[in-house]
Amino acid sequence: MFGRPGGKVALGWWSEVARSNPFHAYLHQRNRARVSVRSVVLRLRAGDGNSKMSSVYINNSHAVDDDDFYDRNLALFEEEMDTRPKVSSLLNRLANYTNLTQGAKEHEEAESNGEKRKASKAPQMGTFMGVYLPCLQNIFGVILFLRLTWVVGAGGVLQALCIVLVCCCCTMLTAISMSAIATNGVVPAGGSYFMISRSLGPEFGGAVGLCFYLGTTFAGAMYILGAIEILLMYIAPQGAALLNNMRVYGSICLLLMSLLVFVGVKYVNKLASVFLACVIVSILSIYIGALVSAFIPPDFSVCMLGNRTVNGHALSDNQCAKTVLGAVTTAIWKHFCDSSELNATCDDFFTHSKFTTIQGIPGLASGIITENLWSTYLTRGDVLEKPSLPSTHVSAPATNQRPYVFADITTSFTLLVGIFFPSVTGIMAGSNRSGDLKDAQRSIPIGTILAILTTSLVYLSSVVLFGCCIDGVLLRDKFGDSVKGILVVGTLAWPSSWVIVIGSFLSTFGAGLQSLTGAPRLLQAIAKDNIIPFLRVFGHGKANGEPTWALLLTACIAELGILIASLDLVAPILSMFFLMCYLFVNLACALQTLLRTPNWRPRFSYYHWSLSFLGMTICLALMFISSWYYAIVAMVIAGMIYKYIEYHGAEKEWGDGIRGLSLSAARYALLRLEEGPPHTKNWRPQLLVLLKLDEDAHVKSPGLLTFASQLKAGKGLTIVGTVLSGNFLHSYGEALAAEQTLKHLMDKERVKGFCQCIVAHKPRDGISHMIQSSGLGGMNPNTVVMGWPQAWRQSEDPQSWKTFINTVRITTAAHLALLVPKNISLFPCNSEPCSEGYIDVWWIVHDGGMLMLLPFLLRQHKVWRKCGMRIFTVAQMEDNSIQMKKDLATFLYHLRIEAEVEVVEMHDSDISAYTYERTLMMEQRSQMLRQMRLSKSDREREAQAVKDRTSMLRLTSIGSDDEDDTDGAGERGERGGERERPPSSGGGGAAAGGGGGGAGNAGSSENHRRVQMTWTKERSLQYRASHSGCSTDHSNVRRMHTAVKLNEVIVNKSHDARLVLLNMPGPPRNPQGDENYMEFLEVLTEGLERVLLVRGGGSEVITIYS
Repeated sequence: MFGRPGGKVALGWWSEVARSNPFHAYLHQRNRARVSVRSVVLRLRAGDGNSKMSSVYINNSHAVDDDDFYDRNLALFEEEMDTRPKVSSLLNRLANYTNLTQGAKEHEEAESNGEKRKASKAPQMGTFMGVYLPCLQNIFGVILFLRLTWVVGAGGVLQALCIVLVCCCCTMLTAISMSAIATNGVVPAGGSYFMISRSLGPEFGGAVGLCFYLGTTFAGAMYILGAIEILLMYIAPQGAALLNNMRVYGSICLLLMSLLVFVGVKYVNKLASVFLACVIVSILSIYIGALVSAFIPPDFSVCMLGNRTVNGHALSDNQCAKTVLGAVTTAIWKHFCDSSELNATCDDFFTHSKFTTIQGIPGLASGIITENLWSTYLTRGDVLEKPSLPSTHVSAPATNQRPYVFADITTSFTLLVGIFFPSVTGIMAGSNRSGDLKDAQRSIPIGTILAILTTSLVYLSSVVLFGCCIDGVLLRDKFGDSVKGILVVGTLAWPSSWVIVIGSFLSTFGAGLQSLTGAPRLLQAIAKDNIIPFLRVFGHGKANGEPTWALLLTACIAELGILIASLDLVAPILSMFFLMCYLFVNLACALQTLLRTPNWRPRFSYYHWSLSFLGMTICLALMFISSWYYAIVAMVIAGMIYKYIEYHGAEKEWGDGIRGLSLSAARYALLRLEEGPPHTKNWRPQLLVLLKLDEDAHVKSPGLLTFASQLKAGKGLTIVGTVLSGNFLHSYGEALAAEQTLKHLMDKERVKGFCQCIVAHKPRDGISHMIQSSGLGGMNPNTVVMGWPQAWRQSEDPQSWKTFINTVRITTAAHLALLVPKNISLFPCNSEPCSEGYIDVWWIVHDGGMLMLLPFLLRQHKVWRKCGMRIFTVAQMEDNSIQMKKDLATFLYHLRIEAEVEVVEMHDSDISAYTYERTLMMEQRSQMLRQMRLSKSDREREAQAVKDRTSMLRLTSIGSDDEDDTDGAGERGERGGERERPPSSGGGGAAAGGGGGGAGNAGSSENHRRVQMTWTKERSLQYRASHSGCSTDHSNVRRMHTAVKLNEVIVNKSHDARLVLLNMPGPPRNPQGDENYMEFLEVLTEGLERVLLVRGGGSEVITIYS
């Protein structure tokens, strides 16, 4: 280990000891490690002897630290210790891990920056105190004491059991899903919001988090309304104007509770155990009272008139009869008769019916459950009736002027579901306290599931006990009016109803405090995550972190619920928000399970995706069962929040399941696309845009991306690529910077797609690799967009235009379409729409219909929308131009493309002198530059000599794509056969104007003048005599003739067009003619302002069939 052969460091006496006895040297080094290391370091620093640090794996910085001596055992990895730490240091950080608060990002940044954290006390809470009891306190609430008896009376025992069972199954399935998520790693304090946001992404997390916040806030309002109802109905009964009294007292109570929360949460936490004790005592008193009623039923008499229930408040003399001793009328008489005399006129039903008294609590052994099994739903204003009692046949409708007990609300199964469901919420209490738990991954599942089982058992048994012990008319009496305003569940309690009244009041008051404590912290957690910009202000609070502003907003929202002043109307609202939260918890678990992401390894193994989907289905069904319009409103709110976060929120990458779902969906779609080539009807341009960067990493032709964005009406794929010259190992940073530049430009041009940067030694190789490797599966690019090489004649590096031709050959070999915009700087940008004009298509050869489809796609964009479309085709002498025009019009009609059609006849003509002369100059220049290896100055002199010999021709070059060249006409004379321009036209040509419309007209007239000068035999002999040794290739003459003739026709017809599309001829098979090919293209597009050269990929892209 220490005597490495390659080491040449002289260590003095230590080397001698090592040579004499290696084992003794090893022990000696272990005993005197620090001294030896220091001596070695000092000797190395002083350059002792022949010490040479030849090994690249030695890191002196590790030797300086005394404690890092044993890092020599990891010398192979020491250069990567800054990015890949030792396992020991990683485990040390994990051991010192403290549960993060909801805004975990700031904590992570502080930790990475080395900021010191305050030592926090290790959490010590177990399953019972940390999860089980808090869940019990949050689940048991106001509904158990105020509405459960009414639910049993209205729905019957069977339907009440069904309601309780479905709601408890919903929470149980949600708890199973929540346990799986909570045990899949450390869950910071924040509970359901953290789990949903990190599992489904910031959009879903923010939307559901706000819904959960609103649900918790309205739960606080419901608890306050419940406490005020107990106060005003049972503790200190009030008279009229009950709703207004509830609004006033509820607002005062909300203010006092908000002040208590603001002063200090520690007081709320201290009172929590007291409130929980009150709940437990109240529930125990109900069970004891039910058992006692089997032997000694309590005396709660209900007065009945016929089968109708009489309000107990009207029995001021406690006499349930018409008269006493047959002569004296009772207090109830005057409510039905116009006077207290026996001969008074009375209500018909009163006259023909008798008063009877029944026991409100028959007892557990009475068998009353047989009457309470079935539902008795009432409409608002109906009188509570007992079907088993006899009734008169007099059809006298009951009015609210009579002292009956009336139904205050229309009941139905769906209403009962919405009102009861809040009594099973609160299962998130344990996960919300995960930061205080000793072992959260063990405590949360066990405590939550045990709490749900306990509460479910209590609810189910309470439904049965209520049905067995209490008469149906008393069960349906929501406020206990038949027993003089005593709380109905209190009539069953032992030893007194006041146990239930006081206990329920304190428990609802405590639950309201818990809601007002938890909701602001949830809002603060959402605000600190910075996913919703307008909530940032609520992330701030007092110096100790208390959410002051969030508490203020919570109190305002809770006040809206209190102003409703009805417990029955507020309960369905918070049911919607809680159900939506539970729905997405189940969705998150199911999604993670089905996607099988590598990070999905929950310790809680008793889950399955089918259970999560069942829970999600139940949640969705309960939402629409309880209140379909509230469900729609809740979904609309969540959807609006989702879209707001998607468009305006901060981008977060939390490794959420939606990203995994997108990957799975993309994989599935790509595999489906791989099954075969796309049909012609499904063809759309999948663009590969090749951009070039300058020395400063700026895009040279950003107009290419603008043009690509205008073609995106096809909704296809867009890949923006560039090639950097160099070695990838050394240019990785430059490649990342280039990608960022491309992404920024894509965002600016609003192009949705991908960017790709390839580093290669030669640009042509990089382009070839990009064309071959871009895309994935069936999402491969089918169209390449590249720019015209600027100033290719004057370019000192001929590789620029050679790379262009090589790219054309590669796209042809790959069967890809090619689009080459010429004069791209003159193309309109997205902010400058064309108000009028035409897009001209010159359909010379058929290459799959690209020339037809591209104008249609361009006209879908606002820039080209107002432009008309003209299609020109060329007819030869043997063609019938009239029939061609008819056929073309019919073809366009079947293609559903509106365009003007024109057939241009090109007659055979002699080759003009201009054509012959330009071909000769082109060949002379090409041959000269190929055969002579000249320096830059010699090349310029030789090119100038060629220009002097051919200066007899007055040629004009219009529409060059060189924007940066401003050297004047002298340097432009290098172009083979290029004409001198008048001084007024400017030295730069394209730099000055880029070929405007006026220049195009001038070029057209000049071409017309030159064509008439035919190449006669005499002129041929004269020219060859003066240019002996020069010969021309006849094929080049023919190609030049075609280019000149076509250019003359195109300029004549389309000089005023906004855009000209024409077929791009293929490159020559012989690479020796590459420069001639560039000259042909230059001649073909002279005098045109904006040109798009199109070369099809060999497949049909447009069809007449549907």
